[in-house]
Amino acid sequence: MRQKTRTGDLGNMSTVNHGGWSRHRQVSHPGDTVTAASIDAMLQTSPMRQGQLMLSRFNVCRTVALLLAMLLMSSCRGGSTTVASSPPPPSPPPPPPPPPSGITISTEPVFDQVTLQQPVALVQAPGDSSRWFVVEQQGIVRVFPNQANATDNDTSIFIDVSTRVQSGGERGLLGLAFHPDFGNGNFEVFLSYTRNNGGTESVISRFRSIDNGLTLDPTMEDIVLTIPQDFGNHNGGQIEFGPDGNLYAGWGDGGDRDDPNNRGQDTTNLLGTFIRIDVDSAIPYAIPAGNPFAANAATPCTQGFGGADCPEIFAHGMRNPWRWSFDRTTGDLWAGDVGQDAWEEIDKIEIGNNYGWKIREGANCRPPTSGCSTAGLTDPITEYGRGLGQSVTGGYVYRGTAIPELQGSYVYGDFGSGRIWAIPATSQQGVVGEELLITVFGISAFAEDSNGELYVIDYGGSVHRIVDVP
Repeated sequence: MRQKTRTGDLGNMSTVNHGGWSRHRQVSHPGDTVTAASIDAMLQTSPMRQGQLMLSRFNVCRTVALLLAMLLMSSCRGGSTTVASSPPPPSPPPPPPPPPSGITISTEPVFDQVTLQQPVALVQAPGDSSRWFVVEQQGIVRVFPNQANATDNDTSIFIDVSTRVQSGGERGLLGLAFHPDFGNGNFEVFLSYTRNNGGTESVISRFRSIDNGLTLDPTMEDIVLTIPQDFGNHNGGQIEFGPDGNLYAGWGDGGDRDDPNNRGQDTTNLLGTFIRIDVDSAIPYAIPAGNPFAANAATPCTQGFGGADCPEIFAHGMRNPWRWSFDRTTGDLWAGDVGQDAWEEIDKIEIGNNYGWKIREGANCRPPTSGCSTAGLTDPITEYGRGLGQSVTGGYVYRGTAIPELQGSYVYGDFGSGRIWAIPATSQQGVVGEELLITVFGISAFAEDSNGELYVIDYGGSVHRIVDVP
């Protein structure tokens, strides 16, 4: 089904919470301007007597003189003189808005013969464009060939950890990351999921393939990190290797409303943060030297918290980062952070930054709604209100070739309204996103193939490629 750009009211969000411009113109009418020369020409061609001509000229001059005198008196008083029969001068028109970018996109279904159940991620292994791996929330990773006519008969299970995953709401199998050297003598894959361990707990585990990457052995699990969750929502949970070879993860604030335990601002806890760890140099991991609290590397927060600032932290002040990515050209880290009542935001995550939750939602003070201290807080690159959506889903900077006008734009969407926007990846803080499309999808994720082309993942169980509209 091809989606066309439209405007209109958005629908209500489902129970899963991840996490026109006007033109002005002025018309100049002929005859608005009268000059002495035009009066001369008009009168000389009329059958008037010489006395009438002289009288008319006198009347015109007298009228002009009176008007000049009134204007001079008004200027000297610093006030204004209004002629009762004359309307006030019109207000100047507002400046014109910037022209539209000309980006026109649509979507087309792909892999529509493959059955997917609550997909939350779709990825390809490093250097392998022949297969797709889909992460299903209940705890299964399926693999199928990258072929338009792929069917369920071509699909197999890469790994099934559903018996150890606590799924439902915002919990479940939430992330998968291939080791950068996967397939080149290394067959490690990392999973991020929630489990019941006397309460909801987030887990990052390392798994291995013993059949050259065809499947993962679920019995070979090495737990890397655990984080007790305060509540059952705002788990975050995506993991990804960065261009520096380290493993990154984004965590929500632990749930409930208003971050009751202030996790977003508590750097002795990993909730509400982005973390960066080195999974190659030590077991279970080492601390990269550039992390903000790397001085505490001897006391890592392997169980999610510690007595000092956690050395794993890369950035903090997050509410619920839902879907984020590295720009394959610049290495910049872009993330969608789901808001609470009013604002959804897109952030560029940089080392050491504090993104403000729960002091602020987006760039806006939480109650009290004004006067909050903004010292040391980083504004989002863009934000939007609840009139446009309810749960942001981060996307990718487009680096493909099929849609030239989209090149270099960060594409993101909303799970509740199905809207898709874009902003230039060079945008400064405070830019307004350009709405490209309104879809009927519950956008749980975006995907990027090896060529940089983008896909939309519908939580209802379908995949759609973003395409150009000629």
